[in-house]
Amino acid sequence: MNEARHRKELASADITRVMRLLPHRYPFLLVDSIRDMDRDETAVGIKNVTINEPFFQGHFPEYPVMPGVLLIEGLAQTAGALCVHSLGEDYKPQIVYFMGIERAKFRRPVRPGDQLEYHVRKLRSRGRAWRFYGEAKVNGQVAAEAEISAMIVDTPETQAFVAQHG
Repeated sequence: MNEARHRKELASADITRVMRLLPHRYPFLLVDSIRDMDRDETAVGIKNVTINEPFFQGHFPEYPVMPGVLLIEGLAQTAGALCVHSLGEDYKPQIVYFMGIERAKFRRPVRPGDQLEYHVRKLRSRGRAWRFYGEAKVNGQVAAEAEISAMIVDTPETQAFVAQHG
């Protein structure tokens, strides 16, 4: 059998698609692109960290380090985009709320010039709620890891759209 025929086609999202999947915008959009999107199971978000990031002005000017809480937020954004993506192209994105964080650990600093990879893997889901395990990596080394949970919530605008258009 031809191995290429049985290889799974994984989806990706450039910044334009990421911005359709997520409501976040600069300076709080922490994902530049996403690759290897497998349904709602796994994905890898990419963030190119530059000295121009606004948080480096105060964290810390003499030794710029990306705040750990933003590493976790990048994992959550990658997982949220994956959840919305898994619902299909016709799905009108709604708000994805970050519901919880457990077992967060920080292993190494992330500095300007690093390229972050946010690896997320679904642990379980029920309805519109998901739980993921995520690792933020730089050059294959884990910078941070955590279990995160998120839920898609209808906004009043989305409810009105669905009521009008079925």
